[in-house]
Formats: sequence, structure tokens, C-alpha cells
Amino acid sequence: MKMRYTALALALAATFTMQGASAGEAEAKKWIDAEFQPSTLSKDKQMEEMKWFMAAADKLKAKGVKEISVVSETLTTHEYESKTLARAFEEITGIKVKHDLIQEGDVVEKLQTSMQSGKSIYDGWVSDSDLIGTHYRYGKIMSLTEYMAGAGKEFTNPGIDLKDYIGTSFTTAPDGQMYQLPDQQFANLYWFRADLFDRKDLQEKFKAKYGYDLGVPLNWSAYEDIAEFFSVDVKTIDGKPIYGHMDYGKKDPSLGWRFTDAWLSMAGAADKGIPNGQPIDEWGIRVAEDKCTPTGASVSRGGATNSPAAVYALTKYIDWMKKYAPKEAMGMTFGESGPVPAQGQIAQQIFWYTAFTADMTKPGLPVVNADGSPKWRMAPGPNGPYWKQGMQNGYQDVGSWSFFKGHDADKTAAAWLYAQFITAKTTSLKKSITGLTFIRDSDIRSEYFTQNASKYGGLIEFYRSPARVAWTPTGTNVPDYPKLAQLWWKNVAEAVTGEKTPQKAMDNLADEMDNVMARLERAGMAHCAPKLTPKGDPAKYLSDDHAPWKKLANEKPKGETIAYDKLLGAWKEGRVR
Repeated sequence: MKMRYTALALALAATFTMQGASAGEAEAKKWIDAEFQPSTLSKDKQMEEMKWFMAAADKLKAKGVKEISVVSETLTTHEYESKTLARAFEEITGIKVKHDLIQEGDVVEKLQTSMQSGKSIYDGWVSDSDLIGTHYRYGKIMSLTEYMAGAGKEFTNPGIDLKDYIGTSFTTAPDGQMYQLPDQQFANLYWFRADLFDRKDLQEKFKAKYGYDLGVPLNWSAYEDIAEFFSVDVKTIDGKPIYGHMDYGKKDPSLGWRFTDAWLSMAGAADKGIPNGQPIDEWGIRVAEDKCTPTGASVSRGGATNSPAAVYALTKYIDWMKKYAPKEAMGMTFGESGPVPAQGQIAQQIFWYTAFTADMTKPGLPVVNADGSPKWRMAPGPNGPYWKQGMQNGYQDVGSWSFFKGHDADKTAAAWLYAQFITAKTTSLKKSITGLTFIRDSDIRSEYFTQNASKYGGLIEFYRSPARVAWTPTGTNVPDYPKLAQLWWKNVAEAVTGEKTPQKAMDNLADEMDNVMARLERAGMAHCAPKLTPKGDPAKYLSDDHAPWKKLANEKPKGETIAYDKLLGAWKEGRVR
């Protein structure tokens, strides 16, 4: 009798499984036909990939996993994931996803709280790859390299194709292990009104005053000249004020990102080296010969956070904002300033995130033509006078999936499935079109973006060019991103308000960073804890050959520009410029 009941139970289970599979396949077909187009995969290959996700999810549902919770910052891409892809995942796999959207600072704060308590608030996290040095040193985040080869092997998509992801070098620690899976990427580039730069009357006036052509600035001198030209000489376009620069300066955590997102290295404060300067990175932190142990941020310890190049970078940020940006910029945050260029009164912006691209292409905007094409273009940011060939050129944000060690194994596996689902080839091209934050080379080079490149003002050409490798996230020199990042905005703000000179503000920042690293040294870390060099005479560290660089006698060489069409031609030929 018992055997008969067992057989009946198995038969019923098989029936329910087949019904579930059939329902899942019907949902997958619906999503593939409607939402997941275009794709770099054929519909048959998409269905094959979705069937794998269904089968993997079935294993977890059999263990009682019904729902998972994950978190990311509020971006267009993540809104699409939360509202659309989470629903698709649930309908196709049967596992519900609560995908929270919160501000970036809150993500970092909650992540830090979880690291300190040893209990993860979420099953999965999308946070910046800027945390790679933190994750590696503390040992609280699991290595995805190990997970995919071990406990997570059966939940790792056979078609994941890690080589197709363009950001894995940024999510790999000094031990060669990948700790984060890229979910979205965007760079900070130079943005300008091509329609204004192409006007013959403005070109003639600019050349008459400055002696060279109005074009994409190659150095900060040219950027400053162009900013002065539009703000002081042109003043108005079509009866409305025009400004040669845009930025933000409110005392707010976002002010810190304005600097830690490679502003110092754009000026040339770091050493040469891609993805980040070695031994001194874009934060000015020096590491020892092992390329892993931080030894100090201040020049007196061999660092560069308060070096002449760093002070120059802060000085120019303040000068340009006060002289050439709308007066409201001083009181704005990152989020408040972001939409301003789209309103039509900004001629150029040196520090502009490509994450704003999607919002810059909406019909009816003053910066969009009647046919839907943009009046603006983007290009590599100009280099400061301390910058040298082979240095990091700018910042690239890589929002990436991280998972805590010791968390519920089944919930982690389900969150890992979701992370792969929303970055899979089945879904990634449509997500790239929606948010324009590319993670896969196959999407960037897809036929869709070949046909539609003209809509995006140079974004596609940039990501297809060799230039993109010089735009990189915060590197592994930074031992504790949450603790150190919060020091920047408070110190920079004191220079913006005039409470301190740029030199004093950077001196204080460097000292505070050293103090935090000293505490980390005493507390110990799982890997590569800081080991500070004793303070010495700063003059012995300043050099003409490496960072920290000596002060230049002339910090404003002659301005240099390049025609945008010539720049695009270089990219298509495989050259940076």
C-alpha cells in the first residue's frame, strides 16, 4: 500500500512539474516575443536560456525558496530591472523578487551595516565596483570565482559568457578572484553643444580671441578658454543666458563622488597605470611594492592627496564653478544638477555622466532636434597639465552584484540566478537600449546600435573605441571605501565655501585618510591591511618622474582642441585620438 501511495505521489509531482514547466515556457515565450527584443540571441536560443533558468529555479523552489530581496541605487537601468525584469523573472521562474531602489549613499550605508553586523540585510546587492578593495580586504563578500566553480556551479548559467562582460577587470581583486558581477556601467565624459560649436560666427570670434579653433578641448586650458568664451563673450543665445560650464557644489555626500570619481587623476595627480595608477592611485593613496598594502595618502608619507596636482584640481573646480556656471550650481547636489544641461543653457560640461544619456534624448527638449537627433555630443574629457600618456583618463561606474558569505545558501543561489537573469544575453540588449549602461561587448557591437548610433551623441563610438579602457572605477588601493569616501565631501565643501584654502582642505583630507588607515592597520583586515609609512619631509617625495608630482611652473599651457569628426575617425580606426 505504501509503495502505491509513493508511486501516486511521484506521478502527481511529475504532473505538477510538467504543468509548472509548461506555464513557465508559455510565460517565457510571451516575454521573449514582446519585451526581450531585440537580442543578440535568436528566439530559439533565448528560449533555451530561459529553460535553464526555469530548471535551476525549480531546484530552489523545491527547497522552499519563494521570494528574495535585493537592492540597488536609483538609476534608469535599475528602475527597468525593478519594474519590468523582476516581474519577468517571477513569471518565468516562479520566484518573486523584491527589488528595492534607494539612493547610492543609502546602499553603501546599509552594506556597511551588514558588514559590521555579519548579517546581510538583503539576499543580493548591486553596489559600485569602487568597493572591490573593501570586499577583498574584509573577507565578508564571497568570491564569485570560487562560487561558480563550487557551491554555485549548478546555479551558474552555462551561457553566462564572462568574457563578454566589459567590466570584470574592475571587479577582480589582487588575488585574481572576481568578487562582483557587473550589472550596469557608465563613464564620466565631456559633454558639449555641437550645434553651437559648429556655428561659423562663434568659431570666428573664438579663434580671433584665443588663436586656435573652437572644438573638443584636449586640455584643461582649452576647456577654461571655452568656458570663458561662452559665459563672458557670448553671454546669450536666442535671448537666453548661456553658460560655459556646469557643476554642483552643495555640502552633500554627492560632492564626494565629484572628486573620488577620478577628478584628481583627470588633472594628472596619480601615477601612470591602467586601470589605476601604480603605486599611487586617483585618490592619492600609495601602496607598497606588493601592489596591495596601502602606505599613506599624504605627501609626507609618499602619497598624493594633498600634492600640487591635487590642489590644482580642487582649485580649478572651484574657480570654474564660481566664474562660468549658473550661480545656482553652488547650492546643487549631483541629482539636482544632472538635468540642467538638457534645459538648453549650458554650452559644455567637463564632468558629465553618460548615465544621463537616456534622459538627454527625449523629444521636445531644447537640446534635441525636431527629428529626434541630439544637438549635443560627448567626447573624452580633457586632460589637466599634470596628466601624462598612460594615466587613467577618467572614471567609469560599474554597478555590480555582490553576495555575503554565510548568508542563507538557497536565498543566495536564487539572488545569483536573478543577477544572471537581468544581465543575460536574452535580456541585456533591451536593457542596454533602455538605460544605455552597457555591460556586454556583444550588445555594444550589435546591429541595433550600429543602425542607431547617431541617436546617442557619440556614446556608441566611445564604447566601441580603444579609449574606453582608460575610464576606470575606484581601484584596489582604497582599503575601506565607505569609511574613506565620506571624508571627501566635508573637506571639499570647506574649500567651496571659502572656510579653508584648497591646500588646507586637501591637507586635512589627507591627514584624515591617514588616520582612518592607521585605525584599519591597528584593527587588522583579512588581506592587505594598511601599513603606514612614517611621516617625513614632503619635499623628498615630490618628483618630476612620478607621483606625487612637483608643482609645475606653468599650470596653463596653450589650449588645444580637436574637431569632433576627426576624433570619431580616430575611434573608428582603433586609435584613442
